Amino acid sequence: MNWQIYIKNFKNYLQLERGMSDNSVEAYVRDIEKLHNYVSRLERVVEPEKMTEHTLRDFLQYLNDLELVPNSQARILSGIKAFYQFLALENLINTDPTEQLDAPKTNRKLPDTLSFPEIELLLENIDVSTPEGTRNRAIIEVLYSCGLRVSELVNLQQTNCYFDIGFVRVFGKGSKVRLVPIGRDAIKYTKIYLENVRNFGVIEEGHEDYIFLNRRGRKLTRVMIFMIIKDAAARAGITKNISPHTFRHSFATHLIEGGADLRAVQEMLGHESITTTEIYTHLDRSFLLQTLQQFHPRG
Repeated sequence: MNWQIYIKNFKNYLQLERGMSDNSVEAYVRDIEKLHNYVSRLERVVEPEKMTEHTLRDFLQYLNDLELVPNSQARILSGIKAFYQFLALENLINTDPTEQLDAPKTNRKLPDTLSFPEIELLLENIDVSTPEGTRNRAIIEVLYSCGLRVSELVNLQQTNCYFDIGFVRVFGKGSKVRLVPIGRDAIKYTKIYLENVRNFGVIEEGHEDYIFLNRRGRKLTRVMIFMIIKDAAARAGITKNISPHTFRHSFATHLIEGGADLRAVQEMLGHESITTTEIYTHLDRSFLLQTLQQFHPRG
């Protein structure tokens, strides 16, 4: 069986059994195609099931020689590991050649966050006397209250909002569904927007259920959310380089700082692995150090 058939079957596996998003699937497939292109230039043809750890280490060295940053190298290795796990699952290989391979150490950049006073300042400077301002206030309240990804926000629908019990149903990466708590202020401003603005606007066919709409009655785009955030920050005089994701980071950071259980935060963020959520414990340690230095007599 040749590389192309293996890759095609791997792609089907990611889509149908793993339920991964199209973007994630394409990224994984590109990783395997990089490996295929590399081995196709070797003196002898190396089929996937004949791959050795030695050849894979040579490939990783090749990526390093191309001066790919460690994060990119680690991501490619992650895709290759997934590929060989699939082959093992299908009983196409007896031993996994990636088992002993370690990803290069990466300097994981801690995400930018806003303090709670900065978030309040930003919200207070939104002009809610206008229809767009009312909508934008609701958008930012929901982003911060629920810790949503921007794609999850623009696809949020009224039929998935259970304001009476304080939850929204969210479709995350790979179409994974989760229930996320929503705060009282987010509910309050979203209801004001729905009742006083959205209900009196034009709504295009096919967009009736989406909560946040533009002037033409269509659901907002990701780019539009970025522009709304940038404008709100400028009005509040906040010079940090913020994006919709900043509110997701702030949501998680403030929960961890307040003593929230890491597993609960993982569930709310929709992280598949707890290690992804653990980055916020580093932010928390930073906060603790700052507290010690500020308040301890010998800090």
